[in-house]
Amino acid sequence: MSEVSRESPLLGPLLQAFFAEHLPAHRRASPQTVASYRDTFRLLLRFLDRTIKRAPSLLRVEDLDAPNIFAFLDHLEQERGNGTRSRNARLAAIRSFFRLVALREPCCVPVATRVLAVPVKRTDKRLIGYLTRPEIEAILAAPDQRQWSGQRDHALLLALYNSGARVSEIIALRRRQIRFGETNFLELNGKGRKERTVPMWAKTARTLKRWLQVIPATPEAIVFPNARGVLLSRDGAAYILQQAVEKAKTTCATLAEKKVSPHVLRHYAGFRTIPGEASSGCRSAHQPWGPANSVVLSPGIVLITGL
Repeated sequence: MSEVSRESPLLGPLLQAFFAEHLPAHRRASPQTVASYRDTFRLLLRFLDRTIKRAPSLLRVEDLDAPNIFAFLDHLEQERGNGTRSRNARLAAIRSFFRLVALREPCCVPVATRVLAVPVKRTDKRLIGYLTRPEIEAILAAPDQRQWSGQRDHALLLALYNSGARVSEIIALRRRQIRFGETNFLELNGKGRKERTVPMWAKTARTLKRWLQVIPATPEAIVFPNARGVLLSRDGAAYILQQAVEKAKTTCATLAEKKVSPHVLRHYAGFRTIPGEASSGCRSAHQPWGPANSVVLSPGIVLITGL
């Protein structure tokens, strides 16, 4: 690699402007986006420190030219085991940064042009898994509701199942976002600053009413805190689901054959059209939403018969 030109600007001030000014003020990026971009550059700076032997404080824009970006993306897939979607997400953060670089530093336009030309890799669209009703009932029944954590886990999983919300929406839920009345609903703040309201089933409303008696009564109280009383992480919420799935396998054998994630719950919530067969291999002591072979509809979806 040729010696970096002394005219190439230092990377540090531009990164500071990107995170301290551009993302929050110009783009109004969400905290999740800022955190994702931050993690991208943390990985990239560590990679460059190891490969070109240059400390982050000494890096210049030309150090991030296209060949090094290609090498970084290959490192993510081959050494870190990242999938194509993760690789593309990291590339999106880098490209966003170089759009700012091209505007701030005209001398860096050639480098920015080459980096912006790095292609997004195509991905195969995988089919989303599904759960039968006995399977979801077994998962919801798994937490030990005699314990504080079990009450929280049951309420969290039921809220996820009912609303089809993203994990980030549920873990950020505040007490003021749960509304009870003639219609019970959740107010969710989602991806891209989109706000939506989701009606709750009567069972979900009853469960959340009981749970709200346990947490602080202030409007900004976190609905599903961790043991320290602060926000659950996304990994923490996924762990709660996996623990419930592992326990539910003792009563629902078919769960052993499935990979259950919050994403599966989210997509399952929108349709509720998978009938629970009596031969599903799950033992359920009760059917809170009706017979095992009936179709469950999300709130607001009307089943039209007689056509």
